[in-house]
Amino acid sequence: MTDTTASLRKSMYLLIGTVGVAVMVAKIAGAENVYEPSRYAPATEQNFGFDREGKPTRIWPTTRPEPSTAFSSNDRSRWATIKALVDNGTYEIGRRSNFDSQVSPFDDKGIIFDDGYQSLDKVMNPATGIYYSSKPPLLSTLLAGEYWLLKKTLNWNIDRDRWLVMAAILITVNVLPFAVYLLLLGKLIEAHGTTDFGKLFAFILASLGTFLTTFSMTLNNHSPAAYCVLFAVYPLLKIRAGSVSDGIKSSVADASGSDLFLAGFFAALAAAFELPALSFTAVTLLAVIWLNPKRGLMLALIGVFIVNAAWFACNYAALGKFMPAYGDFGGPWYDYPGSHWKKWEVVKAGGFVPGIDFNQEGTPIYAFHLLFGHHGWFSLTPAFLAAAVGLGMLTWRCIGSTPSPPTPLPPGERGARVFRYLGAATLAISLTVFAFYLTRTNSYNYGGNTSGPRWLFWLIPLWILGGLPAFDWLGRSKLRQFLAALLLGISVLSVFYPAWNPWRNPWILQLLERTGTVNYDVKPK
Repeated sequence: MTDTTASLRKSMYLLIGTVGVAVMVAKIAGAENVYEPSRYAPATEQNFGFDREGKPTRIWPTTRPEPSTAFSSNDRSRWATIKALVDNGTYEIGRRSNFDSQVSPFDDKGIIFDDGYQSLDKVMNPATGIYYSSKPPLLSTLLAGEYWLLKKTLNWNIDRDRWLVMAAILITVNVLPFAVYLLLLGKLIEAHGTTDFGKLFAFILASLGTFLTTFSMTLNNHSPAAYCVLFAVYPLLKIRAGSVSDGIKSSVADASGSDLFLAGFFAALAAAFELPALSFTAVTLLAVIWLNPKRGLMLALIGVFIVNAAWFACNYAALGKFMPAYGDFGGPWYDYPGSHWKKWEVVKAGGFVPGIDFNQEGTPIYAFHLLFGHHGWFSLTPAFLAAAVGLGMLTWRCIGSTPSPPTPLPPGERGARVFRYLGAATLAISLTVFAFYLTRTNSYNYGGNTSGPRWLFWLIPLWILGGLPAFDWLGRSKLRQFLAALLLGISVLSVFYPAWNPWRNPWILQLLERTGTVNYDVKPK
């Protein structure tokens, strides 16, 4: 049957995707850390946070801060490592001379204490007093290679030419992969969607309605992890099923050795950027075995081995041990005198520490806010409510199908079956990841001052693909289309609300703060 609207859809993908990429570039090019007057009180006042009446009491700086394109402790910690590697040839980002002292003032010096690089996300070797980034060093090491190239070829310096260096790196790690991500996602949407409305809804959501757009202007691990998830899934799903572009294969069994290798490589890289994505890596390896039991596992494991070898090598080169710094959370590398994280001792003793990092919410409250509350996966991006229905539909279809291998089946049915399994696997992975974060009580901080549930961002491409059956269903009546438009509109609102800094609280939390309903900076009465 001829698809008479395929050409129009592809034109729409091109235009919408271009808008999405252009928005990202604009956010990077115009990036500058802004001090919003509404969040601060005059420097004469000595309180912190927002009072019960919603009045700001953070203290306005008495001197002008150095202009910076880095926004938070999170990204500044990574920028400090990149600078240290290229400019100093070391992972060391600072040093404490009197590291054996338990009493302030401490003699702290180095990049991480310089204006524009100051960060709470650092650890200190208790035996040497040397500071390192608490972030796993693989991503910073890879990007340090780009800075080295820019410095050697164009004589750019990350301090003197920070807007050029940082913009170039952010475009490389956040924007260019996003363009490829949209290209491949569009092919999969075409292959597995069934209606014009559902396909366009999914692609617009991917282009403009997720927090990958929000975080494009900051150096982070969440965006690359999401791209890697899609790059791992694509080789396993590029099946002809109905009307599909000519670039998609007709049979999973015909997947090349490079397809199987890339699936393993990018699944492992996603886990290297986001530890909970190990569950996705495991599911990917199982899928590879199922699709090609003879050579699939060997080729995929080669890709996994390369990533793991690089990950462990970078950890050892940086810290002198194979495990990352966050594996020592609560230990001496984190809880040195003067550490931000040493405040947990006050909390454990029954004291109060202002800020969302040290909130003492119970598990039920945290679970609610992570799903439906002020940092909610569904409340901030309600388009995922429809996606959840789609995942349920695929899971139900998967349960009702026989678990035979794909090779004897017709190509179209092979594609449909693999897609159903992706939906069921996505639901299982999502529940596993959510349960993982509910068990880490020291991480009930929603990722700090951030505009969305950033630890879950790597699931975004899986939810967009898994939501296709529901997106198609929404398109089959005018009333449902209106509902879909409303869900998409609120999602876009949440994504663009933190216009100049992704490391700001979501609009829902800000509303709750202003009304005095929730306030993590004020001690509960």
